[in-house]
Amino acid sequence: MKKEVHHIKPEDLSIEDVADIVNKGKKLSLSEPAKNKVIKCREYLDNRMEQQKTPIYGINTGFGSLCNTEIGKADLEQLQENLVKSHACGTGDEVPQHIVKLMLLLKVQGLSYGHSGVQLDTVERLITFYNEDILPVVYEQGSLGASGDLAPLAHLSLPILGLGEVYHNGEKKPAAEVLTEMNLDPIKLRSKEGLALLNGTQFMSAYATHILLEWNRLKPLSERITALSLDAYDGRIEPFGDLPHIARKQPGQLKVAQSVREILDGSELVKRHKEHVQDPYSFRCVPQVHGASYDALDHVQRIVENEISSVTDNPTVFPDADEVISAGNFHGQPMAINLDYASITLAELGSISERRVYKLVSGTRGLPEFLVANPGLNSGFMIPQYTAASIVSQNKQLCTPSSIDTIDSSNGQEDHVSMGANGATKALRVLNNYKKIIAIELFNAAQAMEFRRPFKSSSRVEELFESYRKEVPKVEDDAELHVLIKKSIDFVESYSA
Repeated sequence: MKKEVHHIKPEDLSIEDVADIVNKGKKLSLSEPAKNKVIKCREYLDNRMEQQKTPIYGINTGFGSLCNTEIGKADLEQLQENLVKSHACGTGDEVPQHIVKLMLLLKVQGLSYGHSGVQLDTVERLITFYNEDILPVVYEQGSLGASGDLAPLAHLSLPILGLGEVYHNGEKKPAAEVLTEMNLDPIKLRSKEGLALLNGTQFMSAYATHILLEWNRLKPLSERITALSLDAYDGRIEPFGDLPHIARKQPGQLKVAQSVREILDGSELVKRHKEHVQDPYSFRCVPQVHGASYDALDHVQRIVENEISSVTDNPTVFPDADEVISAGNFHGQPMAINLDYASITLAELGSISERRVYKLVSGTRGLPEFLVANPGLNSGFMIPQYTAASIVSQNKQLCTPSSIDTIDSSNGQEDHVSMGANGATKALRVLNNYKKIIAIELFNAAQAMEFRRPFKSSSRVEELFESYRKEVPKVEDDAELHVLIKKSIDFVESYSA
């Protein structure tokens, strides 16, 4: 079946747009308005260079602290290729291929606004890489998140020049070899193009976009897991009524309360008489704690959507205003601060999840200690809580902000940097840890629910329970719980509520 096509437009791009592109496996194509803007900007820059008597940063000068070194016309194309080669200094682990693919998408989007001065052929080649799954090998470490994500974007760009390595058809190969196989010639960069490719925040923003895509997928599941835990713990529903949350005026809090209440509608357990007057905070304050994270992540999404709909390279070219301005749109501070913010919000969701696990195994509310019928002979679910606590602790350490750090670079020319790239890779680790924590909560909550039978929860909770039990069985006696926790994590990775 022929793939759907997403036409790149010089307009705003939303996280929902990206989700639609990714989930449907759409191909990319430049819209006519985008093509016209790219061509117009390149023609303007060529004409400007013919008439320009004074240096323009990065077009006929060196880079960074070499900005006052003028480059002759004969060397302008070599200057751009040299830039890409010399800046490909990445190290560490490879960036996951799905994030590299997002980097390609976001780089094309950024170039489509017609303020970067690139050739149409260069943009089309990036689109070919996206559409044919020719995914450059990019490394996690090397960007300061300030003059753009220089090192990772250099690795992203090397292969269009026939340099570096790519993944294609499941194999890592030299880019030159894949270009030959695809009957593609290396791109010859013209003035300014190297800077347009390397200056930008697409490394940080691709990580942020992926994190938001995953959060939007996980949010309904996390609500169901929370509801399952609440019912399995014999929790009270009154704290989820609208009145307290309307009185506080925090929108996320009200949304969470309504959602959990709706999920538990029809539960036999939640309607039962309760001996206890109050629940612990990890249950009673779910709307307040989860809601605060919802509001924070909504804010992060607004900032990220602004970023992926922006021109973040330098200098910026404005044909209609007859201006080429060297400014600082490549500085990653908006991404850096909000990636730190995302880390904190996800870590807090994981923290309260682990606290619910702790309560479920505590031997209260009619549940056996450590959720096994014969505690003592069996340790049961004692140690999964340790595992969750260990992961929560690591997340706390990962949440030390990257955005408060800066290290002088380029001989003092780049004297304040965002460190947002480190914030990006840390935020992804926090997200992946969060998935493990809620998988352990689901593991415990499902086991606790077994001791509430024959009572039933709501239809939505029971649907989750039944789906989960197809993958992860009830634990009767001590078993190798690592295997079951891994299955639970796999369930969380693949489940769509």
